[in-house]
Amino acid sequence: MRTIRKLLVANRGEIAIRVMRTCAKMGIATVAVFSDADEHALFVREADEAFRLGPAPSRESYLRVDRILEAAKATGADAIHPGFGFLAENAEFAQAVRDAGLIFVGPTPAAIRAMGLKREAKVTAEKAGVPVVPGYGGAEQSTDAIAREAKSIGYPLLLKASAGGGGKGMRLLLGEQVRSDAALVDAIESARREAESSFGDGTLIVEKYVEQPRHVEIQVLGDEHGNLVHLFERECSIQRRHQKVVEEAPSPVLTPEVRARMGADAVKLCSAIGYSNAGTVEFVLDPKGHYYFLEVNTRLQVEHPVTEGVIEGLDLVEEQIRVARGERLRFTQEDLASRWRGASIEVRLCAEDPASGFLPQTGPVLDFHLPAELLAQDWLRIESSVESGDEVPVHYDSMIAKIITKGPTRADAIQRLRRALSALSVQGLVTNRAFLLRVIDHPDFHAGDFDTHFIETRMQGALAETIEPARARIAALAATLFAQHTRAASRAILPSLPITGFRLSRLHGERVAHDIEGIGTVHVEYVDRGGGALDVKVTGDAGALEGRVRRSVSGPEIALELPGGHRVRARVITDGERHFVHADGVSIVVREQPRFRDRDAEAAADGCVAPMPGKILQVLVSEGQHVAAGDTIVVMEAMKMEHAVKAPHAGLISELRVRAGEQVEGGVLIAVVTES
Repeated sequence: MRTIRKLLVANRGEIAIRVMRTCAKMGIATVAVFSDADEHALFVREADEAFRLGPAPSRESYLRVDRILEAAKATGADAIHPGFGFLAENAEFAQAVRDAGLIFVGPTPAAIRAMGLKREAKVTAEKAGVPVVPGYGGAEQSTDAIAREAKSIGYPLLLKASAGGGGKGMRLLLGEQVRSDAALVDAIESARREAESSFGDGTLIVEKYVEQPRHVEIQVLGDEHGNLVHLFERECSIQRRHQKVVEEAPSPVLTPEVRARMGADAVKLCSAIGYSNAGTVEFVLDPKGHYYFLEVNTRLQVEHPVTEGVIEGLDLVEEQIRVARGERLRFTQEDLASRWRGASIEVRLCAEDPASGFLPQTGPVLDFHLPAELLAQDWLRIESSVESGDEVPVHYDSMIAKIITKGPTRADAIQRLRRALSALSVQGLVTNRAFLLRVIDHPDFHAGDFDTHFIETRMQGALAETIEPARARIAALAATLFAQHTRAASRAILPSLPITGFRLSRLHGERVAHDIEGIGTVHVEYVDRGGGALDVKVTGDAGALEGRVRRSVSGPEIALELPGGHRVRARVITDGERHFVHADGVSIVVREQPRFRDRDAEAAADGCVAPMPGKILQVLVSEGQHVAAGDTIVVMEAMKMEHAVKAPHAGLISELRVRAGEQVEGGVLIAVVTES
């Protein structure tokens, strides 16, 4: 038995917090390591101790093995938990931890080597008799060799980073998309760059793509004494850009017979390499129920809470730590089967804009709030990397929280998830919250009829949120009345309102004009009758509403009593000229209409702006060049992904303001495209 009194978490965000909270339950002290961008992050505040690694870029901080080991030595940590991502599947890191006399909470370096590279894992799976997808993962890694093998396998196919996961360095290539050798070469080189950026390894593999695939994975857990079990499956088919969005357990389509075979194959594969600690064997499932091995993730998965949700009393992080201490597993396969019941579902809340191709977003989180009555429910679990007042940095993944529910049936778990997502107020930057609601409300999702193409084939018309006029009117009222109340409370003469039209009548009436995102201009005219009662008239693009409204305000909460006895509770967060309103399950931004535009704003209407802070990788045009609508102007890297900035219309590049290698801020004008 090995002793762990203090554990260092070599990661950041919600997974660091997740590990720390289990450590607190077990009486283990914790150490956080952080970059300059995360100095004030929630996970740093949660730890017992913290140690600075270096500047914001991960290569200078979270990927610095020497600094992490230095942190462990300086703080007296006994063990290191790698979380997921970063160094979690790096065999050299695991070995360095052991060589330093520390306990690595994860598999052995040998197991990570055997399973960490997709091409080697595939060979091991074949030898173990586990079905695999046809493909190429040979040592010859030149662009010409990869292209030659890709053509011989035939479309559709996948390019994948051998060392990675999470969709980084992955490209789906369909025959109709690859119309030339140059297009194939571009895809290979782009995938390689992204793999090198994310994992420090540009090795690629090519696989035949299974049509209408479902992504199903098996959680495994083993100890150092030869005991190995599986903890049944998770369904992870709802994805965007090859990254998971919704995960659930059990899978709605797996039969008992397929479940038993898949679980047995996962155990057989891991037994072949003497696997210990937690891991996940991922499979692709075709419509006929045939499954093929994809890869092994030799670490804890983002979606592990749904497995904990359906196995009574399970804490996978606690089991990881117990195994790392040298303990035997505390349960058998039969024990797990007796404790496996109900359903659990998880969604990944990300700072991203679904309507703009899921473009990552950065900035302040002005409000992150769930009602206390929901937080008290034992069926709801929130794992968040932020709280109100925090900032989402540009340097890392866009996920900011996971919302997990469970219930006796899948329908119960979905209904509870819907309630939690509707009530969640996350304000200040664009997130996928509303989009997640539309996914779980889709009838095909309820029926379990989906594959990994669900979002791109069935949700394209629902990427942008549609705000109902009735909700827009409520938002306009809430913003107006909250601002009026705030100003009155400060004993000012006039309310502090975003005013474009204003008049003070004999009855002390006021008229305020708002611009509501997704709706247009809304005018609110009101007369304060005292005692919290106002006569109001709402007109404009959101329709009309007229009558007496009563209001009460407590902090950011505002209660509205509308005509006809309709009562609505809302939250209003004010940031300068903008009011962020969350009411009736919808988040709406209410702002002052702009009164003028500067030169760059005018130019941006005819040009391209950086969608977020990032680094310019390639500039593909020059001044004076003619471009067509949709032509790529520059390729930039941000939040560990490559993004193409395209021409909004055909025209002439009359002004080019960036060059390759330059770091730019979000919203900066990149080029002006003058219509010709």
